[in-house]
Amino acid sequence: MYYPRAMNRCWLEASQQFPVVLLTGPRQVGKTTLLQHLCEPQRKYVTLDDPNLRALAQEDPGLFLQRFEPPVLIDEIQYGPRLLPLIKMAVDARRETGQFWLAGSQQFQMMKGISETLAGRVAILNLLGFSGRERRRLPLDVPPFLPAPEQLKAREASAFSLSLKKAYQDIWLGAFPALTAGPARDRDLFYSSYLQTYLQRDVKDFAQVGNEAAFLRFLRACAARTAQMLNLTELAREADVSVNTAKNWLSILQASLQVRLLQPYHTSATKRLVKTPKLYFLDTGLCAYLTEWSTAATLEAGAMAGALLETYVFGETVKSWWHHGKTPPLYYYRDKEGKEIDLLFVQDEAFYPLEVRKSAAPRREWAQVFSVLDRFKRGWAAGGVICLCRETLPLSEKVAAIPLGLV
Repeated sequence: MYYPRAMNRCWLEASQQFPVVLLTGPRQVGKTTLLQHLCEPQRKYVTLDDPNLRALAQEDPGLFLQRFEPPVLIDEIQYGPRLLPLIKMAVDARRETGQFWLAGSQQFQMMKGISETLAGRVAILNLLGFSGRERRRLPLDVPPFLPAPEQLKAREASAFSLSLKKAYQDIWLGAFPALTAGPARDRDLFYSSYLQTYLQRDVKDFAQVGNEAAFLRFLRACAARTAQMLNLTELAREADVSVNTAKNWLSILQASLQVRLLQPYHTSATKRLVKTPKLYFLDTGLCAYLTEWSTAATLEAGAMAGALLETYVFGETVKSWWHHGKTPPLYYYRDKEGKEIDLLFVQDEAFYPLEVRKSAAPRREWAQVFSVLDRFKRGWAAGGVICLCRETLPLSEKVAAIPLGLV
């Protein structure tokens, strides 16, 4: 059964504007399913996972494109870098939109080649696993999440309720379609197989990581520090590698869309603010598996419950923007006195701060944390505290308690 994705409209609109559209994302998040569902009858589908087609694309890319003329969908495009210059020549000659749909599961070499070869000709979109709305098959025609009154009101009609137990079940299970709506029933077996595929195909083949065991230790160390400020020295020490190696491996995790670094808000006029990014995993299920939480109940009662709840909110926020073809104007705030705001949207010259709390009983004092933004001239327009309350409740004139299912 096909589950509609929020990206459907955005993809088709991009295809009407650009000759080439590229979809990237981690393995098994539904890229191929989405694009095959959107394909017109005349658009051919080819995958470079097929060893014969891959060999043809690598050895004779000209013949490959003669055999598979546009409109065409080419999957796993990272295995055919020699196709890119010829795709550029083809789109320049025909000057039509929507000629080539491309999809790829990793970005190490692919993104460099595409940015150099197809600059100005390609729209690049990122797909992650199911959002909460997608997995529940709720209406998707809502604006990207922003803790502003008008956006919250637009999302309320199709919001869903999340109890503490259900919220941590979603966090523990993760957002991969095979687990949430597909045939996979053994969560641990799925993630074990996923890691093996990721290490063997994406990491080892394209990034020349020789010590697979050390890389896995590094991956687990990153998972244990989700929603925390990045400390490369600690990560390197735990994986028993050099800081330069840890820095290189972190770039691999970012390029394969396993983690994302959230930059702190900073201006030259506010030197008291820290400049270290925060590290977030983009799938909470994989993060929980790597940190060895055996059940949703033990996770909810454990030391990482708050960090993974914040990671879930971050991931849902990113999906709400990326799946609409937009980049979230998102930062975090922390000054050198230790005053911190989990997430900070900066849009239209105004701040929209957001905190995450593991509580079902909103408190008015939660709104006081946002007073640290009063020092800025631009001011803050509205803020919110994501929690496990059942409905949106005012905490102050500009701050509301927001149900987790509204993100």
